[in-house]
Amino acid sequence: MIKRTLYFGNPAYLKTKNQQLVVSKNEEEDKTVPIEDIGVLILDHLQITITQPTLTRLLQNNVAIIACDETHHPIGLFLNLDGHTLQSQKFQAQIEATVPLKKQLWQQTIEAKITNQAALLKSQRVESKLLLNLAKSVKSGDSTNNEAQAAVYYWKNLFPEFLKFSRNREGPPPNNLLNYGYAILRATVARSLVSSGLLPTLGIFHKNQYNAYCLADDIMEPYRPFVDRIVCDIVRMNGRFLEMTGTMKEQLLSIPAIDVKIDGKKSPLMVAVQRTTASLAQCFEGNTRKLVYPAL
Repeated sequence: MIKRTLYFGNPAYLKTKNQQLVVSKNEEEDKTVPIEDIGVLILDHLQITITQPTLTRLLQNNVAIIACDETHHPIGLFLNLDGHTLQSQKFQAQIEATVPLKKQLWQQTIEAKITNQAALLKSQRVESKLLLNLAKSVKSGDSTNNEAQAAVYYWKNLFPEFLKFSRNREGPPPNNLLNYGYAILRATVARSLVSSGLLPTLGIFHKNQYNAYCLADDIMEPYRPFVDRIVCDIVRMNGRFLEMTGTMKEQLLSIPAIDVKIDGKKSPLMVAVQRTTASLAQCFEGNTRKLVYPAL
């Protein structure tokens, strides 16, 4: 079942009753949503109040909760600490994963990412042969840094020339749209990792000691072009006027539910991510050496 992404951008009081999330707003009738139907919850207003029992119930149902600051940028992510019945066993397999295995997994991840970047450029009528060649030549652990080589060409050619775009988290639009979309994607991936019994902190490539979601940042890489595609659509519709609007947020909030192709079949992105994280757990346990990623 596809889980829902709920966004709250106005003052609200969130509580729980009978396994339902109850939403109270000023002078409006209370609304309810079954907690079991929720996958991601975004809190984007400083006057939102959420009760402790509600937080507990949401986390028990493996809901990823994103908190935003006064500038509407996501700054925090809450996740369930007990997402799988065999979690301790899977943690151990993840911790004991060998360096050669991690390098192979990273090779597959970067190959899938660059291949999807090439597909997106092709759909934008941009020459993609360079990226396809880079995808085919990724070595174990991406020792020749094909990812960075691809990024230079990709970001230079993805958006219209009049934007003079440079990818920088603190840069001008559409960086704001990419940041927001990636935050939703990151939460979706982190949620699935927990559900698969894995530790989001322990990455296969990313190792920043200050990053609690290194593995999520690893696994989301081939999914980033799906976010980029939505941002391309927004740019095409809005030109230079790319300050975040409600309509843009609505488009980005659809990320977990968009269709992707995985193993030759269409699947909602959230379901595809679950397949990817399950295959990763299988790799750590020695049952396979193949990660399952979607194709754009």
